[in-house]
Amino acid sequence: MRGSLRLQNGLRASRICARSTNSQLATHFSSRPAAPVSLASHTATTHLQLPFRRSLHTSSSLSKSRSRSDGPPDSPPPTSFNELDVLGSVPVPSTSVDVCMHDGFGLNSGITIEGGDGALLVSGEAFAWRPWEVIGEKRLVNAKGQFELPREAFGLFDMLWPRPDLLIIGVGKHNLPLSPQTRQHISELGMRVEMLDTRNAAAQFNLLATERGVSEVAAALIPIGWEEGVGVPP
Repeated sequence: MRGSLRLQNGLRASRICARSTNSQLATHFSSRPAAPVSLASHTATTHLQLPFRRSLHTSSSLSKSRSRSDGPPDSPPPTSFNELDVLGSVPVPSTSVDVCMHDGFGLNSGITIEGGDGALLVSGEAFAWRPWEVIGEKRLVNAKGQFELPREAFGLFDMLWPRPDLLIIGVGKHNLPLSPQTRQHISELGMRVEMLDTRNAAAQFNLLATERGVSEVAAALIPIGWEEGVGVPP
């Protein structure tokens, strides 16, 4: 009994000491005014005290000093214009025009169209073109100064499917406007049309046929020696 009483008294004594200690701590902290806590300031202070802040600053300084010491290169790298030619490895179509002659055309395939004939270049094929024979006289310009051809002059496209997207017409030595009737007929065939003098028309055809393919671009060219009412004099 005495032992148990002593044990209980000891437990009570420890409890009393713990209570008194807790009360003293509570009294001690309660006597001080509570300072407001700012989350923003606490976060900023914690962020500034992160250990890797100094390492980042040091690496930035090293990179700056290194870039300054390196300096600019002695000379810029040379530019290869052959690498900029995206069509350099594309084969030239056999119907591309190598030369525009007074009375005809010389093609890349070695074929020569001469004797005053025009050239119709369609889907990789070359045809001698004489649209003035449909009219019955050697005239390609109407009374308004417009390049005008009858529907029969484009009869080849009536039998062709699918048709090219673009038809480039070279009208001779100098460019001319296209008549509304001829433009409407070409549009009904489902093709766009571009009018140029023959030299520029041939150059444009060569470029676009190489880039887009001969099935997408066609050309109808009149010789540069063409004279209205005369044709191509020998």
